[in-house]
Amino acid sequence: MSDHAAHVPGLAHHFVNMEQQKEAGTIGMWLFLLTEIMFFGGLFLAYTIYRAKYPDGFLQGSHLLSVPLGGLNTVVLIVSSLTMAMAVYYSQLGERKKLLGFLALTLILGSVFLVVKYFEYAEKFQHHLFPAHWMYNPAADHPPTQYHGQVQVFLWIYFMMTGLHALHMIIGIGLLLVIMFMAHKGKFSKQYNSPVELFGLYWHFVDIVWIFLFPLLYLTGYHVGGGH
Repeated sequence: MSDHAAHVPGLAHHFVNMEQQKEAGTIGMWLFLLTEIMFFGGLFLAYTIYRAKYPDGFLQGSHLLSVPLGGLNTVVLIVSSLTMAMAVYYSQLGERKKLLGFLALTLILGSVFLVVKYFEYAEKFQHHLFPAHWMYNPAADHPPTQYHGQVQVFLWIYFMMTGLHALHMIIGIGLLLVIMFMAHKGKFSKQYNSPVELFGLYWHFVDIVWIFLFPLLYLTGYHVGGGH
C-alpha cells in the first residue's frame, strides 16, 4: 500500500487513497473554522451586549465610519469569493493557467481590500478616533458628541473586530501566495486539488465575516442620518 501511495502525486504516505486524504483535510478545515466561528462569535456577542447597553453611542459612532469605503470593500470581497470559487472549479478541471489567473485575481482583490482598510484606518488616526489616543492623551480633541464614552466603546469594538478580520486577510494572502506557487509548479491536477479547495473554504469564511461586520458597524446609524 505504501508503494502504491508513493506513486500517486500529492498522496501522503499515511493515507490509503486521495478520497481518504481529502475527507480528512476537509474535516480538519471545518473543525478549524468551527473554532474561528466561536472566536468571532464572542466578539459578536460583545457587540450585541454593548450595543443594547449604549444604543445612542453606537448610532453616533457609526456616523464616524465611511459607508462608501466599507461598501467598496464589501463589493471587493464578494467578487473575490467569486474568483476564488472559479479557481477551485478550474483546479478540479486541472486547468493550470486558468487556476493561476483566478488565484491572481483573488490576490489582487484581497490586496485592494487591505489598501482601502489602510486608508480608512489612517483617516481615523489622523482625526484622533483611535480610543487609545484619548486614553494616553487626555487633552486630545474628542469627536463632537454628547455620547463620548459610549462612542469610545463602539470604536474599541470597531478596531478590534475589523483589525482581527484584517489580520485574517493578511494570513489568507500569505497562504494564497503559497497556493499560487504550488500551482505554478504544477502541483495540482484533477486528482489532487484539495489544498485549493480547503483554502477556498477559509477565504469564503473570512469574506462572510465581513458581510456581517459591514452592516453591524457601518450601517448601525446610517438610517437616522449623518452617514457619509
